[in-house]
Amino acid sequence: MTAQPFKRIHLIVLDSVGIGEAPDAAAFGDEGADTLGHIAEATGGLDMPNMARFGLANIRPLKGLETAAQPAAYYGRMQEASVGKDTMTGHWEIMGLNIDKPFKVYPDGFPDELILELEDKTGRKVVGNKPASGTVIIDEFGPLQMETGDLIVYTSADPVLQIAAHEDIIPLDELYRICEIAREITLREEFLVGRVIARPFVGEPGNFTRTVNRHDYALKPFGRTVMNELQDGGLDVIAVGKISDIFNGEGVTEALRTTGNMDGVDKLIEVMNKEFTGMSFTNLVDFDALYGHRRDPEGYGRALAEFDARIPELQEAMGEDDLLIITADHGNDPTAPGTDHTREYVPLIAWSPRFEAGGELPLQDTFASIGATVADNFGVKLPGFGGSFLGKLK
Repeated sequence: MTAQPFKRIHLIVLDSVGIGEAPDAAAFGDEGADTLGHIAEATGGLDMPNMARFGLANIRPLKGLETAAQPAAYYGRMQEASVGKDTMTGHWEIMGLNIDKPFKVYPDGFPDELILELEDKTGRKVVGNKPASGTVIIDEFGPLQMETGDLIVYTSADPVLQIAAHEDIIPLDELYRICEIAREITLREEFLVGRVIARPFVGEPGNFTRTVNRHDYALKPFGRTVMNELQDGGLDVIAVGKISDIFNGEGVTEALRTTGNMDGVDKLIEVMNKEFTGMSFTNLVDFDALYGHRRDPEGYGRALAEFDARIPELQEAMGEDDLLIITADHGNDPTAPGTDHTREYVPLIAWSPRFEAGGELPLQDTFASIGATVADNFGVKLPGFGGSFLGKLK
């Protein structure tokens, strides 16, 4: 352990920012996947000087970034142990769980028995029922939805069931109730969907816009996480972004919703500037939702540069006894075919104002090493998976 435990650990998940194919990538259809590497190639080079200073390009060469002769942070890679490449398995593993049974995905849409039960219990017909981009399917079925009041149901490469409806046609409270019904149906073993997501939108045909009133209905984690241990130990666990939804509120002492990456950074800085003891846990979702799934390497590159430019503000807001950990939950190579996540290593960056210098961390064979490090720092029960790297942070 370090000479003195950290009072606060700020964990940021850059959603989908993978750093090269995992050894088992071929088993997931992702041979050759490389989110950061391919973005760098497609855009002429990454614009991330602050992350490079931390040691990002020391993990592996990345076009546009120089390796740091004296990296300011500790850096390395993590390999996912769970049998999945989605948001829930990635985040749950980070907090100490190993998911050995994958959630179900529906590349051909949901089965008739699920849809018929949803229609029967909600009194509304379903349209869509296929994998699709959220914006594209709203453009396709939005006019019909406004005429009929039907539910636009769609999925993606993730184990999710999404329900879109115009806020003027189906009020938010009804849409949320419908999603709660869908959540109950999809909890059953024969369906086992990871999340149900309410996707309200507004506007007119040809000019629809999804609103910030998205709401996720997730499964309760299959076991206790480090967040549960922190909460039971009287420590704070402040969730920023969709973290509380991902964990179904388990182990969360305070939750702040966000409207995008930069709002997420703003909210995190507000958290950093107040007094608490424990962990903040932030997800920055735009990388995945706006650029990875939409196969937009240029937009992805700009979003990475925007985040990198905020790092000095994050550092300024940190106290001497704070630790910042930056990682990801899976990959989503925007140059890959399809719209699926990609099975990749994820970066691991750890920085504190107390560090005089950084250095290389060994390869972590599970994301749960972060959970183990957090638990080790605060003296709570360690997860059954992963080993703490706290003692390597000098």
